[in-house]
Amino acid sequence: MKIIGVSGLENAVTFKQAKWPGLEEREYRIAQGMDAAAALIIDGRVVAAAEQERFSGKKHTGDFPIDAIRFCLAHGGVSIDEIDEIAHGFDYSPYRALYAQDPVSDELYQQVFSREALLAQVRRDLPGFPEEKVVSVGHHLAHAASAALGSGWSECLVVVNDAMGEIESLSVYTFASGQLKKIRTIGANDSIGVLYSLVTLHLGFDFNSDEYKIMGLAPYGNPARFRTFFENVVELRDDGTVRIPILKLNQSREERENYLATRAWLDENLVPRRQRSQSVNTVHEDVAAALQECLERVVMHVCEHFGRQTGMRRIALAGGVALNCTANGKLVRSQLFDEVFIQPVAGDDGTALGAALYRASLKEALPQTRMPVPLLGPGYGQAAIEAALSRFDGRIEWKKLDSREVTCGIAAKLIADGRVIAWFRGRMEYGPRALGNRSILADPRHPEMRDRINAMVKKREAFRPFAPACATEEAHRWFEVPPNTDLPYMITIVDVRPEFRASLPAITHVNGSARLQTVSAQDNPDFHALLRAVGEATGWQMVLNTSFNVKGQPIVNTPEEAIETFLGTGIEYLFLEDYYVSRRGA
Repeated sequence: MKIIGVSGLENAVTFKQAKWPGLEEREYRIAQGMDAAAALIIDGRVVAAAEQERFSGKKHTGDFPIDAIRFCLAHGGVSIDEIDEIAHGFDYSPYRALYAQDPVSDELYQQVFSREALLAQVRRDLPGFPEEKVVSVGHHLAHAASAALGSGWSECLVVVNDAMGEIESLSVYTFASGQLKKIRTIGANDSIGVLYSLVTLHLGFDFNSDEYKIMGLAPYGNPARFRTFFENVVELRDDGTVRIPILKLNQSREERENYLATRAWLDENLVPRRQRSQSVNTVHEDVAAALQECLERVVMHVCEHFGRQTGMRRIALAGGVALNCTANGKLVRSQLFDEVFIQPVAGDDGTALGAALYRASLKEALPQTRMPVPLLGPGYGQAAIEAALSRFDGRIEWKKLDSREVTCGIAAKLIADGRVIAWFRGRMEYGPRALGNRSILADPRHPEMRDRINAMVKKREAFRPFAPACATEEAHRWFEVPPNTDLPYMITIVDVRPEFRASLPAITHVNGSARLQTVSAQDNPDFHALLRAVGEATGWQMVLNTSFNVKGQPIVNTPEEAIETFLGTGIEYLFLEDYYVSRRGA
């Protein structure tokens, strides 16, 4: 079986722009179907996957992922005629009658959510593909499949938690004997994901995009100041669910579309909205801290209840809330479960993979293996790199190095000398994290390094921490984790050992934590080799690792994008595979 999974809803934002002109740009993100992606499964094996944004340059785009599909087909060595199915990670057909109740909702269904809207995009971009081979998979089912079938386990509890699927915000499944069984759902009107995003918007950041900034801001604040507020807003119920009454204040079509009544209630009962031009202050920090605490309380409540109810000792998570690394770390440390697996592409881009895996599982027994580090995107060889280098010949100098070992040795010495380098090697990451193939790297021991990288490259808020990448065999020396702890996805917060926090200022957050990525020789031999070389140069097999992009730009995909970004920033050296690049005359 050859199955392409896709995510995204192409017309969601354009429909909203047409029906509600004059909104702030960030309000148009209060919509479904961002983060379009494609994934290719051949005979139960994940062959390729990538986000559409990496090809179009439109960050978080929901456009039909034709460029990602073309990449997957090319990498898999198959044509579209050989594909047995295209599986989409949304299925609104059960809710057709619900959307027919008013003219605007009916139009929304027809233009954005319907099967006909999807088929029109397939006909446009993949003419001739049989329509009967286009199938839909429920959004939370796709998320659940990505987690359960990616876990490598024969059975586990699965919790999907996001802003909303078609109508639900949280779903709980059991997984056993290759089957997913839904045992509980929470509707979108009680969505902790929506509440978190609305407060994110209230604090002056972007809905459905900047929630991770709130997570980074929270450790600066005191949650006690607004704890009672959020305890009153979010009710934990004895059956393992939650109620959030303020999300039900929106009665009219206009209010429901933009959560106007809920946002007005926050204006009156929380704190004044922060304007984007206004600096972040202690009040905003305290709100962020209490909101983050509230989200963690919900996650722990749901997982503990259904873990106890089912007796399952393993849990797999997916959905946008599963990208909250602080909540993930708390769940891991709680020991409520013997093992915790967080699907590394937990957001909506991961439903492309989940939809394909789910459909494949109906046709054949899938390999029972843990999802590897998702290095599933494009890679580029010598010809492509040298063609890109030649385009910038007047602005750069470059040298072809003899081997990986030589490349790693030179890069490690530059890092040890306090230089900031870009590292472009192997296949691009699928998902939101740069895991060592499209990364900006530096020495985490330099006190000024966080500010330097923010100033020269990332142009982002100073309160946001950078993450460490550390060799798996060394991580327990510097972080509060057992020996050989495997955290390869950069999706879990751990504590830096107190005696090393002052020595690692560039990656230690204000509360002593870090978003750790462990790197093994098996998962990523090239990046692991670099870390070994850094260890020889510094005594620490660790680097500061942040994504190779600038603010508002997707992670770089091609060698040309890598060189353009390098030249447009203060990055000091660029490594394209074994090509060593500097600015001409530097």
